[in-house]
Amino acid sequence: MCGLIGIVGKSSVNQSIYDALTVLQHRGQDAAGIMTFAAGNFHQRKSEGLVRDVFRLHHMQRLQGNIGIGHVRYPTAGSSGPALAQPFYVNSPYGIGLAHNGNLTNSEELTRELFQTDLRHLNTDSDSELLLNVFAHELQKLGKLIPSADDIFASVHRVHQRVRGGYAAIAMIANYGIVGFRDPHGIRPLVIGKRDVEIGTEYMLASESVALDVLGFSLIRDVAAGEAVFVSSSGEIHFCQCAENPRLTPCIFEHVYFARPDSIIDGVSIYKSRLRQGERLARKVLAERPDHDIDVIIPIPDTSRIAGQSMAHVLGIKFREGLMKNRYIGRTFIMPGQSQRKKSVKQKLNTIPLEFKGKNVMLVDDSIVRGTTCRQIVEMAREAGANKVYFASAAPPVRYPNVYGIDMPSARELVAHGRSVQEICDLIGADWLVYQDLDDLIASSRDGNPEVDSYDCSVFNGEYITGDVDQNYLDRIDALRNDGAQSQRLAAALEEGTVIGLHNEVL
Repeated sequence: MCGLIGIVGKSSVNQSIYDALTVLQHRGQDAAGIMTFAAGNFHQRKSEGLVRDVFRLHHMQRLQGNIGIGHVRYPTAGSSGPALAQPFYVNSPYGIGLAHNGNLTNSEELTRELFQTDLRHLNTDSDSELLLNVFAHELQKLGKLIPSADDIFASVHRVHQRVRGGYAAIAMIANYGIVGFRDPHGIRPLVIGKRDVEIGTEYMLASESVALDVLGFSLIRDVAAGEAVFVSSSGEIHFCQCAENPRLTPCIFEHVYFARPDSIIDGVSIYKSRLRQGERLARKVLAERPDHDIDVIIPIPDTSRIAGQSMAHVLGIKFREGLMKNRYIGRTFIMPGQSQRKKSVKQKLNTIPLEFKGKNVMLVDDSIVRGTTCRQIVEMAREAGANKVYFASAAPPVRYPNVYGIDMPSARELVAHGRSVQEICDLIGADWLVYQDLDDLIASSRDGNPEVDSYDCSVFNGEYITGDVDQNYLDRIDALRNDGAQSQRLAAALEEGTVIGLHNEVL
């Protein structure tokens, strides 16, 4: 999962892109980058680390220009390193920089095509570099000295024909402008907004609407599934549907976990969708145990707080903050090895014993992926004096890996894969475990915008909407994502000194 920004402004955009990336920092903490264009030249700064650590004053001063793109990276396959920071760049045709969010499911096929047929060189194993080179090749084939908006849209059309998977991308074309496009299923989000200034209108593309809000841009709308939007360097805006059979099927896990609650994606308020998740989960609790003995609901910070509040309201019981989060440690979800993940939980969370002692506690989380963190939090609740510890997940059991841009572990490392709810309950050590039903989760999102009639729910039901994911593909990503493979990559990175904080000079 990554965060994207693109701005065509009337004055310098470096500070605006920086500010927008900090708002989208939750979408990626591995690396950050900004690329701008001025007076015929690209200017770029990118490196591993958080936005605040990557950019210093002297970097910002060099990022000149009224047009630019930005990226925060989340390592899709667990890999990391300076070479994988975005945006990526190719000098032909015209000079193009590209930032990408998602994952391409036919990357092996595309790699062969680009080398054997398109005669293009790839410098990394990143599918984002693949996407950039496919787009560049299709644009170059047109042979135009000065490309029109229609030429750019024709190239995006060919990208959709060649590329499969989940992707939202923003590309900057030297001297001409920026183009943003979304895959034909609209799996990954992309919105466009505008801001009126004294000398004209500025346009901004972003992964989430909250980035527009913070910078004073008004939301125009979401980029549609399969659609492209081109904003010329002079500020003219053009839209075009570039896919042959688009169908909006966005990733529902954005609503569960990834997106900020103050964002609106595809017309759905993330905040309200999470409120509805909690309401429906409460109704399931009442259906299964109308005579429940829950004394208090305690959320696992931070993404489950909204669902926990509405759950407590419907049940008519207390909602309390019993777990305090250390905000100066990275999220365990994106750590590369299980041993690190285990070590970090107690560094990250601490109990308030008064809220646990002698009580029957219902812990609420947005989802359960590996179960390791849940098990340790249940233990912490018991150590704090809880009488009984119940556990509720605002999402259904995560039984299958994600292949569209979320670095979930391999299937065999998912606690729900091949296990019943009772078996999972026993593994995490809870007295009772209740999961959201998939139909209720979908309804929680659909109620926000009935026009979105379908969602990508592959992590819950194993149905991959692009139609090209089979067991062979899942076996290949398992080899990349399992803890053994990630530990080997981490060891190699440590040896080379490419891990954040190791031999990392402030340039």
